[in-house]
Amino acid sequence: MKKNKDVKKNKNVKIKKERKGNKFLDIIKNKWLIKGTTTLLLVAIVIACYVLINWGVSKIKVENIDCTPKKLYSLSDETKEKIKNLDKDVTIQLINMSGSNYVIEYANKYPTITKKINVEEISDLSSRTDLQTKYSIESTDSLIVVKSGEKEKTISTSDLYTYDYTSKKQVDKTEEALTNAIIEVTLDTKPHVYIYSGKTYYDPEKSLAGIMSALKDESNDVDLLDILTKGEVPSDCDCLIITTLKEDFTEIERDKILDYINNGGKILMLTSQNMIETEMPNFKQVLSQYGMSIEYGEILEQDSGKMLQGAPNMVVTDVSASFMKKLDMKVKMCAINAGKIIVDDDDKLKELGVTYETIASTGDKSFVRTNFNSQSSSKTDEDKDEGSSIIGAYAKKTISNDKTSQLIIYSNELFAANLQVAISAQYYTYASELYNNKDIVLNSVSHLVERDDTIVIRKASDTESYTVTDQEDVIIKTIIFTIPLIIIFIGIAVWIFRRRKA
Repeated sequence: MKKNKDVKKNKNVKIKKERKGNKFLDIIKNKWLIKGTTTLLLVAIVIACYVLINWGVSKIKVENIDCTPKKLYSLSDETKEKIKNLDKDVTIQLINMSGSNYVIEYANKYPTITKKINVEEISDLSSRTDLQTKYSIESTDSLIVVKSGEKEKTISTSDLYTYDYTSKKQVDKTEEALTNAIIEVTLDTKPHVYIYSGKTYYDPEKSLAGIMSALKDESNDVDLLDILTKGEVPSDCDCLIITTLKEDFTEIERDKILDYINNGGKILMLTSQNMIETEMPNFKQVLSQYGMSIEYGEILEQDSGKMLQGAPNMVVTDVSASFMKKLDMKVKMCAINAGKIIVDDDDKLKELGVTYETIASTGDKSFVRTNFNSQSSSKTDEDKDEGSSIIGAYAKKTISNDKTSQLIIYSNELFAANLQVAISAQYYTYASELYNNKDIVLNSVSHLVERDDTIVIRKASDTESYTVTDQEDVIIKTIIFTIPLIIIFIGIAVWIFRRRKA
């Protein structure tokens, strides 16, 4: 009987212990459930806040902080000054540029300066046959179109960069291209450039087709000029381009050009007159107004580092001029069959009221050859002595106290022409596309027509090194180390306080 009581008692104790154990597990589970739910809720709130903040930032387009010294990823002060007072609406249309995030981000910086600029992205061109037809592009091509009213300018991706032959690096022109396009489509008046077409050796409409198109793209009015038909050099001529002559100017043409010079006219001469033995006294008289002449014969280079693919008649040389300083990069040209420019002595230049600067010259080992039948690539006894020759010059002639005429001359037309040049067995390019040839011509015209509304902003596209200041170093270390340590100490203190309280 006693044994039964003991068994019953032990069962009761075991049941109580089991109930006590279950109660303990229930408490743990409840606490874990409460704390687990709270933790999950907090994690969900943090994630929701993160998503919401990112969504909000993307909507308001908060600009990234640019820490580079040269502000590679920011609009320049020059751009901001040019566009802040726009009085016309402008649309920057980005066609198939989804693969160029940098360009998209850069374009979206403009509306932050003025509400007159709007950015429109077209990512699917397959359904826009109207745009494909209008701009002669395929559904996979990329293009930027800047529009204002009836005016518009197209920018290809190749227009967004150039090459610096000093640093041997690709240079970004995105801001320069976009800002100048905005300026050009909002201009009320354009400079007028005339190209003499009377007795030219090459048809300028064909040989300079690329240059003419580029000049128009830079918002210049460009027309051919036959002086005998027109009867004069028009009064609205901001720049007269003269190319290689097949025959000499007539006396009427000569006198009209001299009148233009004496009225402060500005001339860009792209001439291979050195390759033509015909006497041209009227042409020489025009050029002599600036104390210059061109020697008969072609220049051949002997330095292999200053010629294109071992061709001595294709001279590669640096170009430097006061009006090109804004480029902030070394510029090179490739001249083809260039001639030697002869400059009068200082006394004669003073008498003419002329000052000049050399834009381009050949190497010390170059020489002039007049026998074009010679097949030798090396200097022969009948060739002229070795020595550097001027092949590009800029002259200013004082007409009166308030009037100045200017001449920029390159003794070579082919470097600016649509002449096909073989780069390899499979690849050809136009001569105007070699090195910075086109840039040189465009900058020369831009200077002569006094285009001070455009800008030159070119940025190295490689990684920019950056050294922080002492103050910035302290701030960075505070953010990285001090603040996390403070949070950890506060957490430990709260834990200890709660433990003692419990």
